[in-house]
Amino acid sequence: MASINDTAPEKANSALAGELKKIAEIQAPDWAKFVKSGNHRMRPPANPDWWHIRAASVLKNIYNHGPVGVSKMRSRYGGRKNMGRKPHKFTKASGNVLRKISQQLEKAGLVKQSQSLHKGRIISPKGQSLLDKTAVQLKGVK
Repeated sequence: MASINDTAPEKANSALAGELKKIAEIQAPDWAKFVKSGNHRMRPPANPDWWHIRAASVLKNIYNHGPVGVSKMRSRYGGRKNMGRKPHKFTKASGNVLRKISQQLEKAGLVKQSQSLHKGRIISPKGQSLLDKTAVQLKGVK
């Protein structure tokens, strides 16, 4: 069985973003074209499809790292902020962007809230089948 982790990450992410574009629940809000993806960024993303690419990355992140919340994803997507003459400082990514994407993925049925001891979102069977279907398509393309 092909796994999404067996393929090249960039190809897997772009193919998964293409699949997520077909889902009606996952749409970029109006404010998404003006917002930065984190405090460490200088400008908003230049790619017009950045919302779907980030949603694909968040879906893979939830798949790989088990029950995960917005706070942990903020740390994972954060980066170094240029402080000018001072040393660089790590800052977290935008929580609102990750929260809205997680809510859209949950509304689409691709992820669900964990009912176990650890809080956070986990992959649902529908999300697992989407990832497997995308991986099989990428393996067949080679």
